Amino acid sequence: MDGGANRWDKMVKTIYMEGGSKRGSKQKSNKEIRKLVGIFIEKAGVHHGSFNVVTCGSRSIAHREFVKHHRHNDRARALLLVDAEGPVTANSAWEHLEKLEGWNKPADVTDEQYHLMVQLMESWFMADQETLQSYYGRNFRTKSLPQNPAIEEIPKRDIEQKLKHAIRNTGKKTYNKGKHGFEILARLDPEKVRRASHYADRFFKVLLDQS
Repeated sequence: MDGGANRWDKMVKTIYMEGGSKRGSKQKSNKEIRKLVGIFIEKAGVHHGSFNVVTCGSRSIAHREFVKHHRHNDRARALLLVDAEGPVTANSAWEHLEKLEGWNKPADVTDEQYHLMVQLMESWFMADQETLQSYYGRNFRTKSLPQNPAIEEIPKRDIEQKLKHAIRNTGKKTYNKGKHGFEILARLDPEKVRRASHYADRFFKVLLDQS
């Protein structure tokens, strides 16, 4: 980490992330989603009081709020967590997002403040398929899911299509990120996710430092 790491590792980290619903939506409220994300993070051993989750809806709004936080607070207290939306071939999370989105990076922000779910949040589900089976129950077709243990290599399209196929004969019949995604996330075993995903492990290492 950079020279300021020892100072900021001890502070509460605000995690700006994509996800959440508009007011009046039938999907889960932002409050519910923050709670579910928090459950998942705490299961990895991150202390409850060492982080704060802010769901922002779109990825562009998440980055905008992250940048705004940086302008008005200690720079290293904020982290950004968004879907990679594809394979990561760049040398860093920031370089990937710069190429994908064309975002401007604040001068004092480090790459260690940018984090990715590769290739998307649902990729993390592939590391703990037992939890998916438990969540969807009867008639869930685990064998329909991608079986590549290197989950970051599984194309986004494959995960979306095969997850849909695995679910279609269950009671829920379909997958909705706003209704189901964060409930599943909260049930996952974070250690399985960390072992299967370099970028998930990187995210938790930052959170666990001095947590």
